[in-house]
Amino acid sequence: MSGHSKWSTIKRKKGAADAKRGKIFTKLIKEIMVAARMGGGDPSGNARLRSAVMAAKAENMPKDNIDRAIKKGTGGMDGVNYEEIVYEGYGPSGVAVLVNCMTDNRNRTVSEVRYAFSKSGGNMGESGCVSFMFDKKGVIVVEKATIAEDKLMDLALEAGAEDVVDDGDIFKVITGPNDFATVNEALESAGVAMAGASIDMIPQNTIEITDEKVARRVLSMMEMLEDNDDVQNVYANFDIPDELMETLS
Repeated sequence: MSGHSKWSTIKRKKGAADAKRGKIFTKLIKEIMVAARMGGGDPSGNARLRSAVMAAKAENMPKDNIDRAIKKGTGGMDGVNYEEIVYEGYGPSGVAVLVNCMTDNRNRTVSEVRYAFSKSGGNMGESGCVSFMFDKKGVIVVEKATIAEDKLMDLALEAGAEDVVDDGDIFKVITGPNDFATVNEALESAGVAMAGASIDMIPQNTIEITDEKVARRVLSMMEMLEDNDDVQNVYANFDIPDELMETLS
């Protein structure tokens, strides 16, 4: 999984503030509600809900919040009808971008997503224009300070993980989407402290951004999309060198 986009790591560093935490919780609650509505409120029989609950726990969401979201979902979500949409396009320097949305107003969402692309110098494309460049994978984040790499590797691979990636101050355990819950539960049972867990779209190849102005435009686009309440997740295939990231931050 070499060349994996650093956006998830960047988000973790930039999103540590309490102001971001509330927005993350809102997105997670929406996902839990929709997953419960579509597949029932029992995580053991609903893989999507199980993944959503694991992601919420990884963000330290209180159990009461998770339980309320499940109950709202199975109770019809108070009349709110969310539609799931994936928008695709290209950012600066041809960076491929996938935007997963959950909205009750398609016209509003598409307008705001298109604006985020165009403001950065990018453009939205047709459905399927970049999705083939990504693979769906489970990603479990573990802080390096909490476990030795050899031990994590042994535990993860024995549980069915595909790889363990060294990514700065964290390890990323990569799994197939169907093995995600099994690996997560195995690590949890072994006492491994997980800093994050989610099903992500991983780029097959990345575009290295070395120009500071372009890097700022790319990050600005990602932040604008992430800050949109209708956007659940944003995936992209850029890679910014650590030295440049230090300059930008």
